[in-house]
Amino acid sequence: MEVKKNTFKSSAAANNDKPQLGLWNGLVDSSVVEILSSAGYDWVLVDGEHAPFDLQSILIQLQASSRYEVPIFVRIPKSDPIIIKQILDLGVQNILVPMVDSAEEAELMVQATQYPPRGIRGIGTAMARAAHWAQNEDYLYTAGPEICMIVQVENVPGIQNLDAILAIEGLDGVFIGPADLAASMGHLGNSNHPDVKSTVLDALRRIREAGKIAGVMALDKPTADEYIAAGANMVAIGIDTLLLIKACRDLLHSFRPQDDSTAGTKY
Repeated sequence: MEVKKNTFKSSAAANNDKPQLGLWNGLVDSSVVEILSSAGYDWVLVDGEHAPFDLQSILIQLQASSRYEVPIFVRIPKSDPIIIKQILDLGVQNILVPMVDSAEEAELMVQATQYPPRGIRGIGTAMARAAHWAQNEDYLYTAGPEICMIVQVENVPGIQNLDAILAIEGLDGVFIGPADLAASMGHLGNSNHPDVKSTVLDALRRIREAGKIAGVMALDKPTADEYIAAGANMVAIGIDTLLLIKACRDLLHSFRPQDDSTAGTKY
């Protein structure tokens, strides 16, 4: 048995100018992740930060999506090496860590993905789905390079420390979170504020110049195009919950044009 090759890492490296387009999975149901995984996107992210996922439901999402060969990211709730250890053992290869504000925190996240002496990941292959329950005898030696660690910079302190974060060896990328960044900059609910947009664009350019994957969320095409032009090569362009509610409203509005189908909170 061999460790599964990380196709997201290889695609991002081989197609630097072609953005990897992805969808966010927040609905805790195996059929939903199957639908998302079969839609042809470059990656799907299971959101363990804001959606009600736990280890068992993350495992179910991994099992349900495995037939489609689409790279699955998991966003964990916080920067915790113990949580990283658990989801790595489940078989997750692509990790997104929210709210990382310092180089020290980013370095710890990288260390959590690697076995000693490079890192601090605990050894438990007998119980690890990732190692086929110790049937993959080479897992300890070959798993590390196939893990993709991307941290989210979503606050002013993180932007201030971005260059130091980008200098961390082994960190694959930085994902900018415009919504939280806008709040941190004093523009709650307005991620399109000119100051926020300019900060995001500058950060994306710096990330790519450092040779890292530059990620961002952009839920409308003009914004996505602007971020891609700045260098973003990992772009989340949809969230399952928002796609569902929009389709429901649009359908009703087609029958009852007088009804307001656009009400709701802007992400």
